[in-house]
Amino acid sequence: MGRKVTAADVAREAGVSASTVDRVLNNRGGVAEDKERRVYAAARRLRLDRALDLRAARTLRVAAFIQPPANPYHAALKTAIDETNRGPDPFNIQTRIFHIDPSSPRRTADRVRSIAADHDAIIVCLAHDDQLARELDDIVAAGKPVVTLATNIACRGAIYVGPDNHRAGRLAGELMGRFLGEAGGDIILIAGMFSMIGHDERRAGFRAILSERFPRCRILAEFESHEQGEIAGDLVWRALGQHPSIRGIYNASAGALPVVAALQRAHRLNDVIFVTHELTEDRRRLLQRGAIDALIDQNPRLEIETAVQVIAHAYQRLDLDPATTITPVSIYLRENC
Repeated sequence: MGRKVTAADVAREAGVSASTVDRVLNNRGGVAEDKERRVYAAARRLRLDRALDLRAARTLRVAAFIQPPANPYHAALKTAIDETNRGPDPFNIQTRIFHIDPSSPRRTADRVRSIAADHDAIIVCLAHDDQLARELDDIVAAGKPVVTLATNIACRGAIYVGPDNHRAGRLAGELMGRFLGEAGGDIILIAGMFSMIGHDERRAGFRAILSERFPRCRILAEFESHEQGEIAGDLVWRALGQHPSIRGIYNASAGALPVVAALQRAHRLNDVIFVTHELTEDRRRLLQRGAIDALIDQNPRLEIETAVQVIAHAYQRLDLDPATTITPVSIYLRENC
């Protein structure tokens, strides 16, 4: 049997002083993040028993930037974060929510930079913006993990967690094409923001599958709702008035209730196919009464759990990377919602 591993062995392995190892393993604080991570990594490699239970480590502070809960998906994210904060906490990670206005990207970038300075990692569910991408690049370069959630941002080093949005868009197109059948028909597509990479990927996937498999299904117009449900409803109401030929609506963002209200007002609820995303309680009820024909749901709780695991791995509090950061989607119809 080999000799017992000591803190001095860990110090040599990590390239730090014995006093640094003592401060980290006894949770005394005052150690730079990169050194703390090296100590825990070395302790795990050497199997220093007391370092294997990392619950005693300092609490990692994570900042999550999401929209206000008026957006149903972001309300579900908030619930998932709150439940994760209250539940079992093997990694000693606590996430604080910061609500942002999606229509103010410059202010958002400044706010992210300021808040990130006081946190160990950040989670962002935001539209792409060049200034924001530069700020995220700087945060990653400073050694702090950045998770882009549900929709990606074109920056270096961030880790994307969420569904494959292009495939989700293709799935929406497959559903729409099958519902409309051989006759096909005119369709309107509503994205929240074209600058939101996830929405643009859904839009591209939806277009692609119609072109490949359902050539009689024609996208008549594409709109942005700017993540505002009432705008989505107004867009549908005007489009129905201008184009009586519309047979399908694909809404990739917020606004299911206003869209249904517009269809009812135009007396088109029973002859227009409506496909959307996110199984919130209000949308579940709309599905159950047939006002929504098909819905593609992602799993906000799983997305938050995966994001926390990514951050835990970055800080050597989880041995293995999550098997994948691409989370699954589910299809809901009237009979299984």
